[in-house]
Amino acid sequence: MDNDTRRKKQQELMTELLERKIRLHAQHLYDQRGQAEGHALQDWFEAESQVLGNSILAPLYRKSRAEGGASEDSNSAQYSTTDSSASEAGAS
Repeated sequence: MDNDTRRKKQQELMTELLERKIRLHAQHLYDQRGQAEGHALQDWFEAESQVLGNSILAPLYRKSRAEGGASEDSNSAQYSTTDSSASEAGAS
């Protein structure tokens, strides 16, 4: 595997990890509000802002989102609590 491919895969992995962290934090905000419907986008942007904060990975994340590299479904609806995300949420 050449260096460019390796770097791209590492960047994709970092972006996915950041997105997972944002998703879990948005779920936390939703839960804190008593799971009131209708605030998914607000929760997502607040979680994104808090997680990225002063992170050195914020520019990479924003660039990948602008290029469509990250999942488009992650902030489009409520945060479905699947078995895997529920176990991740309990672990953090």
